[in-house]
Amino acid sequence: MTTGPVHGTWEPRPAARWEDAFLCGNGRHGAMVLGDPDDDRTVVTHHTLVRPNDDAGGRHRLPPLLADALPGLQDRLLSGDLTAAEDFTDGRPLQWVRPFHPAFQTRLRHHEGAADLTGYRREVDFATGETTARHDGRTSRVFVSRADDVIVQHVTGRDLTLRLSLDHRLPNAPDTLRIGHGAVLTPEGALLSLRVRYPGSDLAYTGVTVAAVTGGRTELAPPGARITGARSVLLLTRVLRHTGEADVAAEGRALRDLLTADGPAYDTLLARHLALHRTAYERVTLDLDAGPAERALPGSALLTRPRSTALLERLFAAGRYHLLSSGGLFPPRLTGLWTGDWDTAWSGAFTLDANLNLQTASATAAALPEVTEALACFVQAQLPHWRDNARAVFGARGVVTPAHTDGESGHSYHFSREYPLHLWTAGADWLLKPLVDHDETYGARDPRTAAALAEVADFYEDFLTRTGPDGSLVVVPSYSPENRPANGGWGALNAAMDLSAVRHALHTAAAYHPDRADRLRALADRLPPHRVNVDGALAEWAWPGLEDTYDHRHLSHLYGVWPLDEITPYATPDLAEAARRALELRGPENDSAHGHLHHALIAARLRDGKRVADALGRVLDGDFFHDSLMSAHYPRRNVYNADAAHTLPAVLIEALVQSTPDRLVLLPAPLPALPSGRLAGTRTRFGTALDLTWTPDGGTAVLRPGRTARITLWTSAGADPLDLVAGQERVVPLPAATR
Repeated sequence: MTTGPVHGTWEPRPAARWEDAFLCGNGRHGAMVLGDPDDDRTVVTHHTLVRPNDDAGGRHRLPPLLADALPGLQDRLLSGDLTAAEDFTDGRPLQWVRPFHPAFQTRLRHHEGAADLTGYRREVDFATGETTARHDGRTSRVFVSRADDVIVQHVTGRDLTLRLSLDHRLPNAPDTLRIGHGAVLTPEGALLSLRVRYPGSDLAYTGVTVAAVTGGRTELAPPGARITGARSVLLLTRVLRHTGEADVAAEGRALRDLLTADGPAYDTLLARHLALHRTAYERVTLDLDAGPAERALPGSALLTRPRSTALLERLFAAGRYHLLSSGGLFPPRLTGLWTGDWDTAWSGAFTLDANLNLQTASATAAALPEVTEALACFVQAQLPHWRDNARAVFGARGVVTPAHTDGESGHSYHFSREYPLHLWTAGADWLLKPLVDHDETYGARDPRTAAALAEVADFYEDFLTRTGPDGSLVVVPSYSPENRPANGGWGALNAAMDLSAVRHALHTAAAYHPDRADRLRALADRLPPHRVNVDGALAEWAWPGLEDTYDHRHLSHLYGVWPLDEITPYATPDLAEAARRALELRGPENDSAHGHLHHALIAARLRDGKRVADALGRVLDGDFFHDSLMSAHYPRRNVYNADAAHTLPAVLIEALVQSTPDRLVLLPAPLPALPSGRLAGTRTRFGTALDLTWTPDGGTAVLRPGRTARITLWTSAGADPLDLVAGQERVVPLPAATR
């Protein structure tokens, strides 16, 4: 009998579509396991695989040189020409970032014909990162090692007879790919390679697989190998990007070296992986007191019960698992770390004006510093290109992020008249916010974050030179992703997001750099306040006369509510009410998953549990999740996308626990459908680990401070001071009315 949440999911049949494949990953390599007992396919991905699409030698992949024209644009916008920014370009066509794509699939074909699937089971264990398919006495297990950076597959059974190959033929793979196969016998079994060169390019990538065969016979069968009468087959696979032919032999030796460890190779490799993966996964758990019968259901069956507490438990667990698995070399892409199709929507990019930010929203509170570190490394690698953006477009020091990146280039080149993304300057503050939260949580300031914040401040010192009629600074041009005023053009003035981002960036940089604090705070004090429009709503643009466009998937104007703490029911109740009205007026536009969950996160900060439940319900009722428990961008499983999967844990945590360095809010937005439960291990920004238990009759919070702090505790009963002493556990009872 199941006595707690299920930390995994299962299906009684193989995946019929790559979208339903179970997922493994270590933040660098990814594996999508379909689990067909006769044609055992694993799609291999790698975070760095992006297809070249250079034009004119890459001329259009540099930021536009517009700085000399910036003063003229500012003059026109300030004088009332609300369409002036629409010709602020160098005339280039829209240039998408280089698209993410899969590498190949490993294939183990056992025999022809459809198998009787009686007794078949396919499962993924979130705590270990292993997928397992069992059928007819044969077991296939796959994981991606965080310790050794290798995809590991172990097939065991009686008298295994199969053909092994590396197959590049995946949906929408270009016909003009240049393919080279290699296969040699080794003392352990065989070494296979697949060389893939992009059309019209000298760039290529290589897949290398070592097969270690126990028992039976191994022989070459181009393009792969044939194995007959074996007891087990162990495959070790890596992807090499932009490498030479000689690297196949060297990589083969490196993979074969992994087979020489003491004890069974699979068990040894798994143990090293678990020391990193299990430790991270088990830090935080959510138990919603779901019934054991529902907890035992396969994921596909649970998805037909969208209001099931067992489904929310499993989606929370799956979301943390997938986020951990896709965070390493990079944070997650639009598709996490995975895709089975070369035609990936929106290039499978890192989209920085909402999507990546939402996906990483739970990283700190859900105790996944691995993901925060991936984000920190991503930022550091991109900084040189962000400096180029600031100089080229704005003639300023410091840094400006692009809205889209392929992970290699951080240049701002993806823009058009309808999406003038090169005008957006708030991105660096949003990307650095989780890194600041991490520093607050763990009590030490990362010098990398400090340096990046200084450069954001440099930019604003140079950029903020224009003033309005009242003498306040004006952010001009200003862009609210990806919206425009109802009576204006795509580039405008004083977007609410920009005002919040500038204030936050300058005050945060001042805290990290006391020597600059007075100057930076003085600059922030010259910004105008937010504006409340005629509808009583926080206006998306604070510039007088600009009218709101309400039906839009983005909620950029409420950036001051979430993720910032600029607008709160505690310190700024009037602005919080205006923000609540703005949220109430916001339409869902095209039903994007990220729009619904962004709505839920903001509602949670405003203590509106009903609106959180409604927004979450739109996703649960909208059939957004595949059987893999990875999500889609649109309802009815339309367009594979990780936004909902990775953001949902953040929504549930924010409804249960919120914190700042001096405030803790317990059950700020209780969900009526979740009357009881336990959230264990979540982290707060004042350095305390917290376990929360709630029931209809009240609850308990157990706080384990890592450092001494005095905070204000908010519950439904009001606010009280709370003193915490490092190393001394504190138990806080919750009143029944908190529910």
